[in-house]
Amino acid sequence: MSGAGETADVMAVAMARLLVDGETVFHGVASPLPMVAILLARRLHAPNLVYVNITGAVDARPPRLPRSTVDALLTDGAAARVTLADLFDLAARGRLDTVFLGGVQIDGAGRINLSTVGATRLPGGAGSAALMPTARRTILWRARHDPRTFVERLPFVTAAGNVDRVVTPSCVFRRLDGRLAVESIHEGVAPDALRAATGFAVSVDETTPRTPPPSEAERRALAEIDPEGIRRIELA
Repeated sequence: MSGAGETADVMAVAMARLLVDGETVFHGVASPLPMVAILLARRLHAPNLVYVNITGAVDARPPRLPRSTVDALLTDGAAARVTLADLFDLAARGRLDTVFLGGVQIDGAGRINLSTVGATRLPGGAGSAALMPTARRTILWRARHDPRTFVERLPFVTAAGNVDRVVTPSCVFRRLDGRLAVESIHEGVAPDALRAATGFAVSVDETTPRTPPPSEAERRALAEIDPEGIRRIELA
């Protein structure tokens, strides 16, 4: 990776490519990368995607992207509003297709810790424990990839459930048979470096597929959707 800007572009595009037209997709708080990814997918290949954000807005059309994903600007042009209870009910009824969630720590089974590390209290899971088991699939993301983040054993399991992919600055994991496996490694990341940065065993070598870089169309759409580079905040 040549820098935070390029890494943010690769991550946003990798997440956008995972989304399917017609899905109902949700992101929570502190989620600039998923926010951009959802809007990118809707712009390029999923025009019928239903976008729900943590403000409760459904299919909002904000005039610009705010730095905070709880900004009232993200309610502009919304077709409807829902409460958090509505969202949990939607997931429980099998109507929430994809949720983007983060974890301070993620283990080899795709479980997350947002509660505590040693004596340090973390922000807590909010709705993660309710959504991960009930949404049809969860896409996790983390803006850093190191052995303290990707661990073999969590000190506390905040949430677990239907994890499908995990997108990081170094690779895309896919959960297969209950374990995270490297699906693709980003350009510029060496297999040895990925193994050293991951606290659980991963199978990766020179034959591992490389994450396709953003196309020119994807780069143009990113520049139009996010001209201020909000997607880069997490990697700054």
